[in-house]
Amino acid sequence: MDSLIAAAGRALMAGDPLSALNRVALRNDPPALALRGIAMAQLGELARSRELLSSARRRFGPEEVLARARCTVAEAEVALALRDLGGSLRPLETAAAALADRGDHGNALHARLIAVRRLLLLGRLDAAASALQTLDVRRLVSPALQTVAELAHAEIALRTLRTGSAEAALSRARAAAGQAGVPALQAEVDEAVGALHRPAARWVRAGIEQPLRLAEVEALLATGALVVDGCRRGLQAGDAWQSLARRPVLFTLACALAEQWPGGVPREVLIARAFRIRRPDETHRVRLRVQMGRLRALLAPVARIEARDRGFALVTPGDRPVVVLRPPVDGEAASLQALLADGAPWSTSSLALALGESQRSIQRALASLQATARARSIGQGRAQRWLSAPMVGFTTILLLPASVPIA
Repeated sequence: MDSLIAAAGRALMAGDPLSALNRVALRNDPPALALRGIAMAQLGELARSRELLSSARRRFGPEEVLARARCTVAEAEVALALRDLGGSLRPLETAAAALADRGDHGNALHARLIAVRRLLLLGRLDAAASALQTLDVRRLVSPALQTVAELAHAEIALRTLRTGSAEAALSRARAAAGQAGVPALQAEVDEAVGALHRPAARWVRAGIEQPLRLAEVEALLATGALVVDGCRRGLQAGDAWQSLARRPVLFTLACALAEQWPGGVPREVLIARAFRIRRPDETHRVRLRVQMGRLRALLAPVARIEARDRGFALVTPGDRPVVVLRPPVDGEAASLQALLADGAPWSTSSLALALGESQRSIQRALASLQATARARSIGQGRAQRWLSAPMVGFTTILLLPASVPIA
């Protein structure tokens, strides 16, 4: 390893890509190409970075297994930053195994963290959590890697509404990012901490609204109240959860009853909200009775629906409180974001069904959210699925494929 390559590697580790480029910009040997690729990635030139890293990997000889594996890991991280989630994970897994066998445990763990982050971007939270648990965090001697691992823990905790775990993970991430001294990582941690303190929903009860942070939403769900969740489109009482995402009429009726609890709601109002009809006739009243029967069966374990002279009312045992949660702001885009917030992939047809809108209007709203980086898609055609943007962004830290290994 010559002095220029070593100096460029140290500059990249310190988050100074311009200094690294000053040392290797005119060189075309494989180690220099790899470092140039990493520098370009840190500067945001991801397409050029991918070209340089691919060229470096091809130019390393067959006997240079370690260097080729490091390039493969760096390419995988650039693909992650580009949100190119197609293809197989096998090359990354092979590279991770090769790095571990040859003692480069830092880059091997980095490769496995990339796989975890890919699972998070695909909305596979359970698989990501399982993969993260298998990592030997004691080997994460790099503060940058510790930061990435804790951000992944925080993302999973935030998606599953465990704010205490998320705060602890973010506290550890902030300390590690401070040690790493990489401004982009510190910015990602600050953004994730900010997400904990921004309004995540609105609490609606008896006509009164109040914004709630994630921790307050978690505390509300823990009270055992009957919550009609307009963010996730379902009903929750304690640990019991009933999704109504694919039953928009029942969800609309549940919202109408919950908003007026403990009072009743006239039949005409329920028909207008559920069926969007201003002048109901007897057929609509029959449809309302049918839907109320279905909702009554779903609510039976936690509440009952009483028929009254002019309408229906929601009654809970022991005066259990009833609360409606809504997205932090009104509008179709806000409702879409709230549905996507669980991290799971949704098709446009499922979103249209959940929101009771046409598929075309949902597609327009999704395009608007994607243009502002508040939603993203994976797949094409019938296989296309939509997800929310990561709650804790993913900074490309790129461990060095041709210079000083982290571990």
